[in-house]
Amino acid sequence: MVELIERELLAHQRVVEQVIEELRFHIYTASILCLEALRGGHKILLFGNGGSAADAQHIAAELVGRFKRERRPLPAIALTTDTSALSAIANDYDFSEVFARQVEALARPGDVVIGISTSGESENVLKGIEMANRLDCKTVGLLGRDGGRIKDLCHSAIVVGSRDTPRIQEMHILIGHTICAFIDEHF
Repeated sequence: MVELIERELLAHQRVVEQVIEELRFHIYTASILCLEALRGGHKILLFGNGGSAADAQHIAAELVGRFKRERRPLPAIALTTDTSALSAIANDYDFSEVFARQVEALARPGDVVIGISTSGESENVLKGIEMANRLDCKTVGLLGRDGGRIKDLCHSAIVVGSRDTPRIQEMHILIGHTICAFIDEHF
């Protein structure tokens, strides 16, 4: 069992090293998009499925509450928390529309919309990003594997090049925390 633990930790470490080497600039670009939006009085909307939904909520909470520094609350909304909206949209339209409908209702030009998908292929995340682009929002993808179809739709695509979903999710929250730290430095 100790070997299993060591294997998991070393796998995590290898992906962290890959993120540092390959994704620094992409994380910086996404951080700038978020910072400029917040400074301009805009908000950040986030969404994903399963663990990515939890990541969206976690990152939004860091911005609305605080990350490491005391600062004013910043406008961020996870579109994964309103069970009435999610279930009504899924029932009345289709599950693939649960984020696009909310983005259409809540996003305004200049907002940043962050879609999180470990495969880069989640249909509802893809449609949410497409809607954000139609509304003249800036779009960020926290993605995995090869970025899937979502990668090419985003102003900033941060693609964790792993096929191991837990490692991708670990990097997504690390990247989210890094963006929050960047924002904290400027508020």
